[in-house]
Amino acid sequence: MYSILLHVHSIGRWLLLLLLVIAIFNSLIAGRRPYIKSDARTGLLLTIVADIMLLVGLALWYWGPKGYNLIVAAGGMGNAMKDPVTRFYGVEHMAGMLIAIILLHIGKAQGKKAISDKAKHNRTVVFYVIALLIILLSIPWPFRNIAGGWF
Repeated sequence: MYSILLHVHSIGRWLLLLLLVIAIFNSLIAGRRPYIKSDARTGLLLTIVADIMLLVGLALWYWGPKGYNLIVAAGGMGNAMKDPVTRFYGVEHMAGMLIAIILLHIGKAQGKKAISDKAKHNRTVVFYVIALLIILLSIPWPFRNIAGGWF
């Protein structure tokens, strides 16, 4: 089961990044165009995928070998924070992704506000770009020399 969830989480990352880039691009090129239904749908789909990824990630963190069990094996949070790999998987990855998902939800909510359409697009871009940067920093890229890489 762990292997299946890990692959779903890994593949879902690419779907989330693709949807996020599409949402950013749509809002960037919108100009003064009205905030239309497809903009809201893209934001909704983006947050749904992000929420599913969060749930899968929490299951992996709690029941998998990288996360809670890694912290316990290190002898507690104090020792876990001293080891870069344990700190990344036990704390940094989860905290970064949680912050990014909160920003995605805030960005999506900007489309519902009673403000000008240009302001809606501008605000969604700001929140989505910040979330994208945090996500990119929180992914265990192979070049980061974090044990385990993507899988």
